Amino acid sequence: MSTRSSVLTLLVEELRRGQVKVVDLTQPLGPETPVIGLPPIFAASPGVTIEEISHYDDKGPAWYWNTIRLGEHTGTHFDAPVHWVTGKDLPANTTDTIPAARFVGPACVIDCSQAAAEDADFLLTREHVLAWEAEHGQMPPRAWLLMRTDWSKRSDRAAFLNAGPDGPHTPGFTPDCVRFLAHERDVLGVGVETVGTDAGQAAGFDPPFPAHNVMQGSGRFGLASLANLDQLPPTGAVVIAAPLKLVGGSGSPLRVLALVPAE
Repeated sequence: MSTRSSVLTLLVEELRRGQVKVVDLTQPLGPETPVIGLPPIFAASPGVTIEEISHYDDKGPAWYWNTIRLGEHTGTHFDAPVHWVTGKDLPANTTDTIPAARFVGPACVIDCSQAAAEDADFLLTREHVLAWEAEHGQMPPRAWLLMRTDWSKRSDRAAFLNAGPDGPHTPGFTPDCVRFLAHERDVLGVGVETVGTDAGQAAGFDPPFPAHNVMQGSGRFGLASLANLDQLPPTGAVVIAAPLKLVGGSGSPLRVLALVPAE
């Protein structure tokens, strides 16, 4: 048996023995799934609707299936480079053209849960990342940087979106932090528990919406509305985040899984 095949055989055996766990980082997707809000001058993404086609009845006696309607960026979802204007002219920028190997990478999880609980507008900075690296080592290239805030535990839609008269208040990244992650740490992308990868007040940043502007503009990705990041260690997990292969897709809902060594 070759070394390469033995590594995969060992992984399967460790999964069977429970020495490697599979952690689901995905929120349930249905009609109650929160959708990001936009100012009324812009076209909004619809919520999730599910219509039954047949359910073991005269429309289909032996099968059950549904029609679903939703925006690409609904629930736990993937942002491809083409999603933002800064990434519109990049090669391999749609969900059907991104090489599949780029959907898999090590996870670096920064725990911001206490800070986000104290301040809904908490922003992750370059200094926070460097402090994390001082404890856990420099993040490897082509890693997923996951920002744990425990925001996914907000089961109430209004609390999850946390919108006020001046817009939403949710945690995110400073522009400098995003540039650092993209250009000095070569991350695959960033992942968050909030409805989108940018902070709620990011429209007022320079540039506006830096997580989208910089990540998509440099050919990187975003993962939004993640869950169960509290079940991941700071390092050592591997994340698999493969969107639907939509032709020309700017993103899609997806099932995000993490392989985690058992304690």
